[in-house]
Amino acid sequence: MRSSLTPEHGYSPKRALRLATALTLISYGSMSAQNVPKPTLTLAQATAIALRNHPQIAAAQNDEYAANQRVIERRAAYYPAIFGEITGSQASGGSRLGAGDLPASRLFSREGEGLQVSQLVTDFGRTKNLVANASLQAQASAQATQASRYAVMLAVNQAYYEVLQAQAYLNVAEETIKARQTVVDQVSALAKAQLRSQLDVSFAKVNLSQARLMWIRSQDALTRANAGLTRSLGEDQPMEYQLVEDVTTPGAPASAESLIGEAIRNRPELAQFRLQLEAARRFELAEQDLQHPTVSAVAVGGALPYIDTPGIPKAYESVALTVSIPIFTGHLYAARRNEARFDTAAQSQRLRDLRQQVERDVRTGWAAATTAYQRIPVSEELLKQARLGLNLAQGRYNLGLASIVELTQAQLNVTQAEIENVSAIYDYKNTFAALLYTAGELR
Repeated sequence: MRSSLTPEHGYSPKRALRLATALTLISYGSMSAQNVPKPTLTLAQATAIALRNHPQIAAAQNDEYAANQRVIERRAAYYPAIFGEITGSQASGGSRLGAGDLPASRLFSREGEGLQVSQLVTDFGRTKNLVANASLQAQASAQATQASRYAVMLAVNQAYYEVLQAQAYLNVAEETIKARQTVVDQVSALAKAQLRSQLDVSFAKVNLSQARLMWIRSQDALTRANAGLTRSLGEDQPMEYQLVEDVTTPGAPASAESLIGEAIRNRPELAQFRLQLEAARRFELAEQDLQHPTVSAVAVGGALPYIDTPGIPKAYESVALTVSIPIFTGHLYAARRNEARFDTAAQSQRLRDLRQQVERDVRTGWAAATTAYQRIPVSEELLKQARLGLNLAQGRYNLGLASIVELTQAQLNVTQAEIENVSAIYDYKNTFAALLYTAGELR
């Protein structure tokens, strides 16, 4: 029989050797990439990476820095403002100003340098309240940064446990494939010996195909979980880690009431809203101070070294004190006072609403954690009984006392019990982390 790989089809021994070598190198490279150990990552390390890298925290910190600068801006009114001035002009000799001003002053050519110093004397507490408002807003911004850290830590915990859960599901799928492949091989051998029918083989192969589909779904879930972990860490490039399982599983708290008081004291969002409420009150006082006079002083001094105009000295200085008394502003100041008062009332209600929300979150989080914790021993008992049932069904099938349907159903029960056990464990870990977050205790 003549081979189809002839020289006219482009075949040559050297070309075949090169192709085989390339395929070998590719296969070796793929196996080497798969065998490269992944870096290990504990939950504490993951949290530290996220706190260092996450853009949400960096953005909150920059907002905090900006808020601190606004305090300096408000305090600037306490200090004198000093400006240097240089003026040069060219005018027609003996001309007069005819428009744009009430006094008709004489125009003259000149060049002069001087300083102007202005200083607020008092505005009867308005600047003080504005500084206090900015300071309280800066403190509230610091609490917002802490709230961002808490939110990132919760996201890291949830993403970390999601990867572990997906990996556990994948392990269940792999073990299920091995177990069902063993049954397929056994039933196929019995069918060849005409001790079992092809129907048994078909049932076993259907079970094996279902396990393979479960493996594919588990692999997809693991890929998505790893992407979520990368996002929670604030990493720009995807990275796979070998996560370290935390074997400690603390029990759920006895009641939610003790956690509510801790949440009220510890939650940074509540501290932020309390500071913002106090800041709103100080701003309301500042707006009320608009009705008071403002006293300011200004001093100027300088020289006109090149002027030769008769009657104009070569140096000048002056000091003035100004008192500004608001008489009528078109109801502007009254509207600003009312606006600030309504803003304060609104902020008070926002704080009340957030407090109620935190209390509800603690109660619902405690209930979810308690329920998830109760599922763990039940799922373990379910898995134990399912494995016992599988052993009995396997023995009965080997003795010819049970059908393939009974055996495959027992296999399905074990798989479902393993999945339920994995789900119970990691659901509790997730809900417990969420409970610590709602109580302001997540570290």
